[in-house]
Amino acid sequence: MTAQPHPHPQTDTALHSFVKMHGLGNDFIILDGRNAPFVPSHAEIVRLSDRRAGIGCDQLIVLASDPDHDAFMRIFNADGGEVEACGNATRCVGAYLAKDSGKARQVLRTVAGLLDTYTEGDETTVNMGPPRLTPTAIGLAKDVDPLYLPLGIPHLPAPAAISMGNPHMVFFMDSLEDLPLERLGKELTHHALYPQGTNVEFAQVLSRQKVRMRVWERGTGVTPACATGACATVVAGVLRGLLESGKECEVVMDGGILLVTYDGEKVLMRGKVKHVFQGTFHHDLFD
Repeated sequence: MTAQPHPHPQTDTALHSFVKMHGLGNDFIILDGRNAPFVPSHAEIVRLSDRRAGIGCDQLIVLASDPDHDAFMRIFNADGGEVEACGNATRCVGAYLAKDSGKARQVLRTVAGLLDTYTEGDETTVNMGPPRLTPTAIGLAKDVDPLYLPLGIPHLPAPAAISMGNPHMVFFMDSLEDLPLERLGKELTHHALYPQGTNVEFAQVLSRQKVRMRVWERGTGVTPACATGACATVVAGVLRGLLESGKECEVVMDGGILLVTYDGEKVLMRGKVKHVFQGTFHHDLFD
């Protein structure tokens, strides 16, 4: 069950507080509705996410109170669509709530399940739980081999399909030099095998514990980092025998580095987050 949008205050002077954070350049607007519930409409999310007419972000995060956990977290892409998971957003929210509460550990409820975070210094670790590895759990349209999707696209190797609560398509490449990421991302994100769309990652294995990755995020486009994409890449690399199981893997993205461990059961993801600024926006922004 997801929270329903609440009506806006009936006043021309309505102000809403927000916090801006980023994880490796993957940036977020956080609306903390735990005490004063507020869920923007689709059009309002698009306006807030706009980097010229709004505040600007890759994803907008809405927090609500939860009787059994530290918060209920909803995630909206810049195009207004709601998605199931975002690892960098989870690290940002975990760090935000840790600072607010003084507790290092936070448990967040999301539409994809529970996420456990732990903040120490400027680093936050998230237990992402087990990856989803079957065609049904990933959300594929056909019963195909998820580890080697039969796309049959010339000049591209068969990708792996992984879900970290949200869908991913991971290509392992010999090199990422001259990669036409924007063109390929636009073409592949709406592939017929993924009825709900997918995030698209291109990875180059540098060693058994280091991989370079670039990403096109569903509903957002090219971003400097994607934590669930980093997790999906390490899971796919371990399952293909390219990366070490149970050991921390360095995932090098355009925005920086995440450390990801997959032991065959759960995925742990660790990295830094930054508080950028906070403020209020006027409801007239939506007029």
